[in-house]
Order: sequence, then C-alpha cells, then structure tokens
Amino acid sequence: MLKGTKPSDHQTIINPVGTRRQFIQTTAAAGTGILLLPSGTLAGANSPNNKLNIALIGAYGRGKAHYDAISTENVVALCDIDEEHLAIAAERFPKAKHYVDWRKCLEQKDLDAVVCCTTDHTHAFVATWAMNRGLHVYCEKPLANTVEEARMVRATYLKHKDKIATQVGTQRHEKENFNRVRELIRDGAVGELQEAHAWGTRQLRRPGYLPAQGEPPKTLHYDLWLGPSPYHPYNPDYFSGDPGANCLQWNMYWDFGTGQIGDMGSHTMDIAWNAIDAELPTSAEGEGEAFNPEVTPVELATKFDFPANDWRPAIKVHWWQGGMMPESPLPYVNLNDVGHGAMFVGDKGILVSHFDTRVLIPTGSDADMTYYQPRPKDKLIPAMGGFQQEWIDACKGDLKTSCDFKYACDLNEMMVLGLAAYRVGKKLDYDGAKGQVTNSTEGNDLLSREYREGWVLNG
Repeated sequence: MLKGTKPSDHQTIINPVGTRRQFIQTTAAAGTGILLLPSGTLAGANSPNNKLNIALIGAYGRGKAHYDAISTENVVALCDIDEEHLAIAAERFPKAKHYVDWRKCLEQKDLDAVVCCTTDHTHAFVATWAMNRGLHVYCEKPLANTVEEARMVRATYLKHKDKIATQVGTQRHEKENFNRVRELIRDGAVGELQEAHAWGTRQLRRPGYLPAQGEPPKTLHYDLWLGPSPYHPYNPDYFSGDPGANCLQWNMYWDFGTGQIGDMGSHTMDIAWNAIDAELPTSAEGEGEAFNPEVTPVELATKFDFPANDWRPAIKVHWWQGGMMPESPLPYVNLNDVGHGAMFVGDKGILVSHFDTRVLIPTGSDADMTYYQPRPKDKLIPAMGGFQQEWIDACKGDLKTSCDFKYACDLNEMMVLGLAAYRVGKKLDYDGAKGQVTNSTEGNDLLSREYREGWVLNG
C-alpha cells in the first residue's frame, strides 16, 4: 500500500451568493477543496427533529437519484469534482457546504451520514474513510474493484457495525419478487438446491483507453476524478454519457471499473445471492473472450464452489455475461428473453427469475409438487418499502439494512475473484478466511492493485 499525503490545506472558503453563473465563476478560483461555506448550521440525528446531517458525495448522475429520498433530512454537504454539477445540486440543497475533494468533505464536523455516488474506483475509499469517522454510509454499487478493497470495506464495517448503518445501492432489492424467490428456494420449491446462475446480456465494447483530446473544462477537476487510479489523459468521451448512466462511458476499463460484473452484475447476482445464504467461495474459474489489458471482457463466464450450510448442500454459483449463457432447462424456455436474470437448479425443479417476476418449472417424473408446502401468508417476508428510506430509518434505529456491507462485500468479493480467475486462465483455490489464492501466485497478485501516490485506501 502506498502511503499518501493529506489533501492540500490551502483551499479557500467562500460565502455563496448570487446566480449559478456567479457560483461557477467564484468557485473556479477556489482550488480543489472547500468551495462554499454558507452561514448557519443544521441539527444532526440527535436533534429534536431527529434529522440526519448528510453529505452527498457525487452530487450529480446517480446522486440525482437520491435527491428526493435525502431531502427529508438535512443535506449539509455536497461534493463533486465538477463545479457545474455542484451548482445544479445547490439549487435543490442551497444550505449545504460545497467541496470538490471528498477527503476534505469528510472533515466537516457536523456530519452524521454519507451517500456516496462517486466513480467505482473510489467507492471503497470513500466508504472506508467515512466509516472510520463513525459515519453511516450508503454507497452505490459496486463497493469494490478488487478483493482487497472488498475485504477492507467489510472489515471496517464489521469493526463499527454496532454504531453505524450501511447500505449498498442495489436498489432493485426492494422489489418484492426478491422475497418471493428467496422463500421458494429456502422452502424447497426446486427440491434440494444444486446450482444458481445469474446473467446479463448487455454488450459494451471498447477498443482501449481513450487518446488525449483537448483539456478539461476549468470547472472539472480531472485529477480528482482519476483519484487513486493511474494517470490517463483527458478525453471528453469519458464524461459524455447521460446523467445516471455516465458510468457506462468508463467502467469497462480496468483502471476505472470492473465492467459488467460491477455494473448490472451487482444487481442481477443479487437475485441469487439473496436466496442462497452464501458467504465466500472456496474456488473460482473464469473463461471468455481473449484478455485485453485495457478493457474488461464483454463475453465472460465464471463459476464458484460454495460449501454446504445448515439448509442446503454444497452448490455451484455461475455468472454469465455478454452472450455467454447457461443451458436452457427446456427447449421452449429462452433465457435470452429474460435479459438480466437468475436460475436456480434443484433435484426436483428449476426456478427462473427476472427482477420483477419468476416462473417455477417442476422437472422429472416425480416432480409433482407434493414435496413442497408453500408458507402461509402471515409468514411471508414483508415488503421493504423504500430502499434508501430503509437505510435512513436504520441510521436512526436498529442499524439493520437488507444490503449491508457484509452482505454486499461477500457478493462483491466473489465477483472480482472471478475476474482474477479469468485473467489467470485456471481454477483458483481460495482461502476466504485469509483472503488468499492458495495455488497461484499470479492469481494472488490480482487480488489487489497499486494506487497513485497520495491516495490511501484505509484513511
């Protein structure tokens, strides 16, 4: 781990007045730290009105998806590397202090909680730093780009879990279909579970890192966008996507993301993960298109071995993407039509699920469903309600959420371990207790990455 330096201490504090144009003109001269300091303060979670003091880090793009949910609380800080985006967020949250460097943002003394919507390659950093400061954290997926990062985020969360609430942004988890799928698998609707599959059909092909093109706008702090990743020259196409989907412009590159396993893979594997009660695999395998040292694969299939638990035997879990697909259980079932989905294979039946619906297919001559007894209505898993609201309520109450950082980091660790297996081209035996590949030095080296000088994961 490279030891870094503290963020620069020469930032200027400015009192916000005037229009958006005045805001941009004023903040452009302020450097890379605190840009705004409005007068007055807002009460925190222990105040009479019991509202959280929240920092929104990554104030545009996915950050906009949180505006409504966090508007019921006190949004006291906004952070974004693009001052134009800060100006937009300021219209919704005019009383918040403003930053372009999330490290400076986390120094604000009155914070209770953080919503992190930054680039994938900084998620583990923001989440770990925030938890180290005793803050509740909601972080967009994926939590980590490497096994080491997933393990650091999980370890930090477990250290502080009696004081903080966490949630990873796999918001489709709030769909009631997730509950129904879990009940069916847990209660034996497919018989004894043998395999679980999840897949995505999206294909985003990139030739390689973009060439240098032009200079960043004065309002865009490009070096902070790069963050801990190696330097790559500025190209406007990294930023050309629509709000909320801009990640598709850069997350296919190894230095910035993990491709589809971190994108829709986080959502789709969650259908299976929610049902199988797994922790960490004992092995990983991966195959797909030829390895590209700059771009993550489009076509990929990974497979993992999981030990038995108290209700099921040892099982295999599969991830498929980019056109590689599991074999259909029956000729008239076209899994490609599902798009992003999951399939559970048992000794008496098969369950195929999308995010919203599922279909149960009994198989074999004795699959008459007499072996399965649906649970009564009063025993059904209750609806979650709002995914972000669950986290807000947990911050003020019992700290429990459906997708906390233990649940999410276990899933994340499995998925990025699969990428390491794909790159090595052999089955990796994995010691989850130690976080080590036991049969490949090359595989073990791929569990972590180096960071640019000045950036520390566990700060």
